[in-house]
Amino acid sequence: MLLRILKQHRDLLRPLKLDSPETRKLEGLVAARRQAVDRRTRLACELGSTLKTYFPQALELCGRESATDLMLDFLARWPELKSLKAAKPATLRAFYAAHNSRHADVIALRVSLIAQARALTEDRAVIEPAMLEVKMLVDILRPLQKNIGLIEERISEAFDAHPEAELFRGLPGAGPATAPRLLAAFGTDRSRYPEACNLQKYAGIAPVKQKSGHSTWIHWRWNAPKFLRQTFVEWAGQTVPKCAWAKAYYRQQRAAGKHHQATLRALAFKWIRILWRCWQDRVPYNEARYLASLQRQKSPLAARLAVT
Repeated sequence: MLLRILKQHRDLLRPLKLDSPETRKLEGLVAARRQAVDRRTRLACELGSTLKTYFPQALELCGRESATDLMLDFLARWPELKSLKAAKPATLRAFYAAHNSRHADVIALRVSLIAQARALTEDRAVIEPAMLEVKMLVDILRPLQKNIGLIEERISEAFDAHPEAELFRGLPGAGPATAPRLLAAFGTDRSRYPEACNLQKYAGIAPVKQKSGHSTWIHWRWNAPKFLRQTFVEWAGQTVPKCAWAKAYYRQQRAAGKHHQATLRALAFKWIRILWRCWQDRVPYNEARYLASLQRQKSPLAARLAVT
């Protein structure tokens, strides 16, 4: 296949052109953060599953997120219900207050739950191995959590130092995690994506349309960078509560019977086209200008916005 491409489609091949060092550094950092966050999520799920076998109260007393500092410190201090029930109410209140949980009613409810809690099992053959597994997971999650914070600091520094950061900083829904990912996705080489559709196809946002005789088949684009596709789809979802036209478009598509993920991909398709134009012109996105453009074009979306 490679030989066929080389012999028959040589005109479509382009030499490899590396992006700027600032962009490649940022691209590596955001990819490293995503891998670390995915690893933390897997370990947090393991921690939650283990707690459910002998100490499910911990999930309720510390929130459902298993990788927070509150949860990790809680389990390091009280790895089972027996040791937790031996703690004084004043000690528990001080612990929660030290972890920025200062609502008196919430703390009182948790202290009351601890006093009334009953062990899921008293079988030490179940509890002791589970406690060791919890300790292992806590000891892994602590440095992982710390290093994710360190990576995020480096991302912030690299993003602020990038010459084109202003194009992506003020985008709706693009916070400190998403804006650098969008910058890394576009890069600085304008020749890489001469048209918006080039990026839409490469990122796997644009569907594939195939024809055979009188049949037409539109399907998901299988061969695409997963992280890049996630970047655009996740960001599209973040724009829905932050951007009026994105919210209207999302509701329009859902009302037409589209599923949530299909709607987000369709929204990401539109956003790439908009952001590509801003990127090519080196002009930051302007919501008012885009809404005015929708009105001039008499877009159905503009009419929907006028009604809402």
